[in-house]
Amino acid sequence: MIIGVPKEIKNHEYRVGMVPASVREVIGHGHQVFVETNAGAGIGFTDEDYIAAGAQILPTADDVFAKAEMIVKVKEPLAEERVRLREGQLLFTYLHLAPDLPQTEDLVKSKCVAIAYETVTDDKGGLPLLAPMSEVAGRMSIQAGALALEKSKGGRGMLLGGVPGVDPAKVVVIGGGVVGSNAARMAVGLRADVTILDRNIDTLRRLDSEFQGRAKVVYSTVDALERHVLEADLVIGAVLIPGAAAPKLVTADHIKRMKTGAAIVDVAIDQGGCFETSKATTHAEPTYIVDDVVHYCVANMPGAVARTSTFALNNATLPYIIKLANKGYKQALQEDKHLLAGLNVIHGQITCKEVAEAHGLPFVDAASALNG
Repeated sequence: MIIGVPKEIKNHEYRVGMVPASVREVIGHGHQVFVETNAGAGIGFTDEDYIAAGAQILPTADDVFAKAEMIVKVKEPLAEERVRLREGQLLFTYLHLAPDLPQTEDLVKSKCVAIAYETVTDDKGGLPLLAPMSEVAGRMSIQAGALALEKSKGGRGMLLGGVPGVDPAKVVVIGGGVVGSNAARMAVGLRADVTILDRNIDTLRRLDSEFQGRAKVVYSTVDALERHVLEADLVIGAVLIPGAAAPKLVTADHIKRMKTGAAIVDVAIDQGGCFETSKATTHAEPTYIVDDVVHYCVANMPGAVARTSTFALNNATLPYIIKLANKGYKQALQEDKHLLAGLNVIHGQITCKEVAEAHGLPFVDAASALNG
C-alpha cells in the first residue's frame, strides 16, 4: 500500500503522523511511504531522516494526497486538506466529528474511508488510540491551569501547591478517566487540594485506592458538581462520551458564580467542551476571560509537547497502520471489531451513531456499510 504523511497545518501543530522509525517498520512490511517535506521538522526530524528510513519526500501536500492510498495524520483535516480527499481513499487520524458539521459534510461528500483514532476500541472497553493523548493532555492541563492562575494571565495569583503557612489551590477534576486521573496525579504531585468527581463507582474506588486520601473522590451529582465548582480555584473538564459531543456540565451560571480569577481548563474541547462558556482556542492565543474566570480551551493541547506526543501516539497507532496496509481496509475492518468501531465515514455514509445523532444525519451500521 502507498501511505502518505502530510505536514500538519493546524495552528502550532508540530506533531506528525509517522516518525522515521514507524516509516521504517512499515516499509519493512513491503509498503511505500511518501512524506511531505519538513513534515517532521517541528519535532527535530529532517527529510534526510525520513529518506534514511526508506521514505520518499514530496514537495507539497497536494502531491502526498494525490499519490497515497492511505493518509496518516494527527489532527482532523482542515478545509483545505479535505478538498484533496478522493473516493475510496483511506484517512486514518483524529476526527472529532460530533461537534464539527462542516468536516462531517466534507468527508461524506468526498466518499473517503475515514477511521477516527478516538473511536477505535479494545477488548477492555478502552480507547487505545485516544489514551496516549489523553495522558498527555491530562498532565498538561495542570501545567496550563497553574499558568492561568497567575495574576498576569487574569488569574487569582495563586500557586497550586501553596507554601508552608499558605493554603494550596483547590483543584476540581470533572471525570476520573484517563485525562482526569492523569490530571489528578499531577495536581497531587504539586500538593494542590484535589477533588475528583465521577459517576462510576468502580472508577471512584480505583482512584480512592490509588490516592489513599491525597485526593478526595466524590460521586458526581448536580449538587456536588455545583458545590465543588463554586469552591474551586481551578476546574479541569475531563469528561468523554466516545464519539459524541461532550455534555455541558458546567453552565454559564456556574461560571458567573465562580471565584474572581478562578481558571478552567476544558480538555473536552475537541468534542465541543464540557463548559457552556467554552470555545476552542489555539496555542497562539490559549486563554480568554468570561465573567472574570480564565478559560483555557486549546483544541490540540498535546501539540505543545509535540515530540513526546508524537512518539506516544506512534507507539499506539503503528500496529493499526500495519494491519490496514497489510490487509487493506476492508479485510482489516471485517476481521477486527475494535478497529471497525473507528470507522466514522465510508463511501458517503456516516457509520458512527453518535456523529449522525449530533448532526441529525442518516446513520448506517458500520458492518453493513462496509459490506456494501
